[in-house]
Amino acid sequence: MSTRILDLHQGILDKNDRLAYELRREFEAAGVYVANLVSSPGTGKTAFLERTLSMLIEQGCMAAALVGDLATENDARRLERSGAPVRQIVTAGICHLEANMIASHLDGWRLADFDFLFIENVGNLVCPSSYDLGEALRVVLLSVTEGEDKPLKYPPLFNSADLAVITKIDLAEAVEFDCSATYANIQAVCPGIPVWETSAKTGDGMAAWVEYLKRRKLDWQQAIRSRE
Repeated sequence: MSTRILDLHQGILDKNDRLAYELRREFEAAGVYVANLVSSPGTGKTAFLERTLSMLIEQGCMAAALVGDLATENDARRLERSGAPVRQIVTAGICHLEANMIASHLDGWRLADFDFLFIENVGNLVCPSSYDLGEALRVVLLSVTEGEDKPLKYPPLFNSADLAVITKIDLAEAVEFDCSATYANIQAVCPGIPVWETSAKTGDGMAAWVEYLKRRKLDWQQAIRSRE
């Protein structure tokens, strides 16, 4: 009895990528700028996002958020304090968000009402790097309490990001965080990637981050118009 081997060349992520492409076109048509925030657990992603949402709303921007977690709706309730519309995505054990999860949680929202939509991904430095969610900007966050070598240990996530944010910078001295080594490691993995230092607690770097985000949206809108 002979054995036949069939080569299947269709990528396992094809379905996700096709839906992400459709989501990206939908976001572009609505004029909503989508940022996907990725990091390990405990980086301060929720605190960073809460302050970002609050500042954007105070400046007259309309912003919303989708929050991914394996269980509980704690982060969504926390982010609602910003005044932004927030929806929780409970993944029931899945360690990342997928495009179909994003699509199914947009029902009832009029995307054109928002200037910004943030996706807070599940805390994980591995799986989220492989899943396109239709975002315009992927932001990887690294806290000073995690150590300087995280980019070297998890290069796919950092290499897939458009922007790196160092969080909890107010604790840098206390934990003897080496900023120069961290910058060097980030650039070694993803040369030229912008890096921001922030503290959601003290507000350090947050105003500059928000202004940068608004400039990125303007550049994004110009790029869309140039294609039309």
